Amino acid sequence: MATILVVEDEPGIRQMLAFAIAGDGHRCIEAADAAQANTVCTGAHPDLILLDWMLPGISGVDFARRIKGDPKTRDIPVIMITAKGDEADKVRALDSGADDYITKPFSTNELLARIRAVMRRSTTIDRRHDIVEIGGVRIDTQTHRVTINQQTVDLSPTEFKLLHFFSVHSERVHTRGQLLDGVWGNDAYVEERTVDVHIRRLRKLLEPYGCDHLVQTVRGVGYRFSDRQTNSAS
Repeated sequence: MATILVVEDEPGIRQMLAFAIAGDGHRCIEAADAAQANTVCTGAHPDLILLDWMLPGISGVDFARRIKGDPKTRDIPVIMITAKGDEADKVRALDSGADDYITKPFSTNELLARIRAVMRRSTTIDRRHDIVEIGGVRIDTQTHRVTINQQTVDLSPTEFKLLHFFSVHSERVHTRGQLLDGVWGNDAYVEERTVDVHIRRLRKLLEPYGCDHLVQTVRGVGYRFSDRQTNSAS
């Protein structure tokens, strides 16, 4: 049983979400705004946060950035709930640190499937490769830490798993569908464009260390993780 924090200012929607989560066997904690949610995170440390974008005071996007910027809470998976369906808004939600998003209106089954998928990928890391190092990037699954030149790189759980998947399958070219299956799981409700968003974000996080070139685009196919420079990558 997981503890899930629902942050939603509309009482009716919050109760509906809480009912669905409890019906799936989880414990639910409710918060009406970011201030209440912050208090809960400090005390209870939930296993996952279901976060509405439009909140009074601090928005869900800003609160997600705060959560992911705090070493004590950055490993808590966040699913953003939004009525904004444009790609630019989805990118903004993911760039804030959210691990997934779900657009209103949505079914209870889709919501619960996304919760299960996010929790699964945030806790299931291949232990056969506890420490992997390639191109100066060191990934330690035991401490859930990525370091470059002894400097720690802050990644969300999804970005960590994407980088780990890439590193243990280096030099191979993966389609978006293969990355979805390997990182998100083949039963996840995630669009292929989500892969591109996380790839861009991963490159941006590696760029200050001069390692963004490791994540290579293979035109017409997909992506490769390699410390070799090739003409087919960009």
